[in-house]
Amino acid sequence: MPSHKTTFQFISEPGDVNFGGKVHGGTVMKWIDQAAYTCARNWAESYCVTVYVGGIRFYKPIGIGEVIKIDSQVIYTGSSSIHIMVEVYSRSFEQKKFEKKTHCIIIFVSVDENGNPKKVKPWLPKTDQEKKLQEYALKLKTLREEIHEEMRPFFNE
Repeated sequence: MPSHKTTFQFISEPGDVNFGGKVHGGTVMKWIDQAAYTCARNWAESYCVTVYVGGIRFYKPIGIGEVIKIDSQVIYTGSSSIHIMVEVYSRSFEQKKFEKKTHCIIIFVSVDENGNPKKVKPWLPKTDQEKKLQEYALKLKTLREEIHEEMRPFFNE
C-alpha cells in the first residue's frame, strides 16, 4: 500500500533568492506543489492535477544555503480528490532543529488519460492526530464552499 506521507530535503540555492536576500515566496510555492504532487501521485497511483491551493501561510523567511525539509501528507480523500497538508521547514547547518516556515493545504484530483476525474482509494485516519487533520480538512472544505457562494456574484461561471 502506498504511503500517505512524503518528505523532501535539499539545500536552498542562490538562484532562489528574492530582492530581500531570502528565498522567493514563489519558489517556496513551487516546492510545495512538487512535494504535494509527489504525495498525491503516490497515493492515487495515477496522474493528478492541482485544483486548489489555499491557506498558504508564510511564518518566517528562508535563507539561502539552508537545509529545507518539506513534509506532505494526505489528510482527506474524496471520491477523486486528495487533500494534502504541506509544511515547509528549514535550518542552517549549524542548527540541529528545523523551524516551521510555511504551511498550506493543496488539493489534487486524480485523472484518467482523458483528463476525467478518476476514483481514488479512501484514506482512513488511524491515529488521533490523523483524525484531527481529517476534521481540519473537512472544516476547510466547508469554509471553501461558503466563500465560493459569497463570491459567486463576482465571477462568471
